[in-house]
Amino acid sequence: MPNDESDTLRRRSFMTKLAGVTAATAASAVGMRHAQAAPTSDPYADPANPALTKGNMKLDVSRAALVVIDPQVDFMSSKGLAWPVVGESVTEHKVVPNLVRLFEESKKAGITVAISPHYYYHWDHTWKIQAPLEIFQHKIGIFDRKGPLSLDGFQRSGADFMPEFKKYIEDGQTIICSPHKLYGPQANDLPLQLRKQRVDQIILAGMLANMCVESHLREFLELGFEVAIVRDAVAAPKIPEGDGYLSALINFRYMANGLWTTDETVDMLRQKV
Repeated sequence: MPNDESDTLRRRSFMTKLAGVTAATAASAVGMRHAQAAPTSDPYADPANPALTKGNMKLDVSRAALVVIDPQVDFMSSKGLAWPVVGESVTEHKVVPNLVRLFEESKKAGITVAISPHYYYHWDHTWKIQAPLEIFQHKIGIFDRKGPLSLDGFQRSGADFMPEFKKYIEDGQTIICSPHKLYGPQANDLPLQLRKQRVDQIILAGMLANMCVESHLREFLELGFEVAIVRDAVAAPKIPEGDGYLSALINFRYMANGLWTTDETVDMLRQKV
């Protein structure tokens, strides 16, 4: 987290500028749509005549786990550092209340619940090789912690878990994995922890839809897991480069074994197939 006032001001200025560019781009797009008199429709609606057969995953709670990626303040709270670029999507899809429902019903169903968090330590900020999103994250100081052996300053920081989730995550039963550093679980112990619980079905939710969620999906599929995405329990940035949620949703339709809503997932958990 910020160590001095100048660092805080620098980050705030950066995020304000980015949010301004995003708003201007959105306004321009709206104006163009009006000028063209294009019909309004839900950009996230499934195609009326899909070419692909939907995945046929059927939930079996005896071998399933809920995996939630980055359920942290910096991504899901209006106080978080990434809120100017992800807040619209988080709010639009009701991600926080939907995740509360998923946590609650998963606990009642007795399935494994695991968290794949994102933390950065000071040495991570010295990386010599960085891609655009890495540069963005390091510039604003998202998910910063003092170090892996210290919780000093962790409580109520941007790296901390959302208050709404804490009673589920900190119940002594939820598996809190080591952090993933880029997007997928290749560098943390999440696949090992799931295998040790004899889990081979995953209900996947969290942030960011087009980065960490999609990367976890791809890796789990390559490892032979069966994976369903909860489509209204994920969100992504909306910036001039594109709508990350729409990008992810398209790929989820191609790859996921299941693409479910929170309501559908809750119903399946209650049935305890």
